[in-house]
Amino acid sequence: MVLGDNGVTHKVEPDSRSGRVQVRRAALASAIGTTIEWYDFFLYNTAAALVFPHLFFPASSAYAGAMQSFATYAVGFAARPVGAAIFGHWGDRIGRKATLIVTLLLMGISSGVVGMLPGTSAIGIAAPLILVLLRLVQGIAIGGEWSGSVLLAMEWGDQKKRGLLGSFAQIGVPVGLVLGTGGMTLLSATLSPDAFDSWGWRLPFLASLILVAVGLVIRLKILETPMFAKLVETKQTARTPVLDAIKHHWREILLSAGVRFSEQMPFYLFTSYVLIYVVARHEFSKTFVLNAVLVGAACELALIPLFSALSDRFGRKRVYLTGAVFTAVIAFPYFTILAHGSHALVFAAVVVSFIPHALQYGPQAALIGESFPTHLRYGGAGLGYQLASVFAGGPAPLLATWLLHKTGTPYAISGYIILSAVVTVACVLALRDRSRADIDDVSVYQR
Repeated sequence: MVLGDNGVTHKVEPDSRSGRVQVRRAALASAIGTTIEWYDFFLYNTAAALVFPHLFFPASSAYAGAMQSFATYAVGFAARPVGAAIFGHWGDRIGRKATLIVTLLLMGISSGVVGMLPGTSAIGIAAPLILVLLRLVQGIAIGGEWSGSVLLAMEWGDQKKRGLLGSFAQIGVPVGLVLGTGGMTLLSATLSPDAFDSWGWRLPFLASLILVAVGLVIRLKILETPMFAKLVETKQTARTPVLDAIKHHWREILLSAGVRFSEQMPFYLFTSYVLIYVVARHEFSKTFVLNAVLVGAACELALIPLFSALSDRFGRKRVYLTGAVFTAVIAFPYFTILAHGSHALVFAAVVVSFIPHALQYGPQAALIGESFPTHLRYGGAGLGYQLASVFAGGPAPLLATWLLHKTGTPYAISGYIILSAVVTVACVLALRDRSRADIDDVSVYQR
């Protein structure tokens, strides 16, 4: 059963010809939609490291400017659970498709406005204030996007391949990173520093408006997932899904947040903070570091579906734990190389850092999504996933900047990474593995 555009429920079997078409469309819509969302999000991350400190905080010292810029960066992460709650409610009430169209519009329009925002020298304190507001909107949009995109793909198709299907939404992260970082890299390499700082960085933000139009066309062609359509037909949707998820599945929400610590926190150090650290530590160019991040993200395009497929075969927890341990193992060698290594070693370290992330991020969609019943899945999975943003991803560059400033050694950041891995290992072990369970069966969640 699927819900059509006219609100009428009709039968479409996933293994029929029309069902297979819908599976492909759902996977494509999931991947392209999250690509656009994360393209916009990573553009901001890169600009926060390279441009925003002197554009919006020109009166500050280099250290204070970086701290203020990363503080606006963290605001978007703080807003994510809010977005997860808002869109989680409607995603479990009216469906996955409608909410995903709204999140896409919010993200694209706010990014386009960032590209047109004058600096502090032109409009004064209003500039950073508007920047913070736009970052809040981005955070709310991303907060509602992830779980919907994951479920759109995961609730269609062969349920023995949920890990692989769920990974289509995860692929949006490296693709968005490649496009966003690639755009910044190309512009920073071809334009003069003055031209890049004054107007060049704005072009990728404005291009997001075009990408949003493409994403809308794709998402408007998909049908609602069979699992949610079945809930609508049998009138089993929850009246207050987010509150119900918190009441009955608070443990899974907290554990879902915890499993993300060693995936999310180091990732934003490896993709954002590294831009400031390496350029400040060495005489390496911004373009060199951006190229390394770009290659690492490109490698993830193959690694995420690979590790996700392995989780279908060997179980989510086994693959995920491998990634968490790998993260802890490279924590000290990574910063040793960044601090003392040659160009080649630094480049290799940045690229290799994406491997443990892929080991966790690939199976993560299914691991978290499978932890909640269908009628509470959008809200429950979204809250768990985005709650980590407040404590792990958002503060990471800010705390890394502070730790280095206070201790004078990057190994304090290595200890911070290892601590995140310990949290993740404990939470993964405590979370039930439903890799082979029937997630459309409510009784599975009552055991």
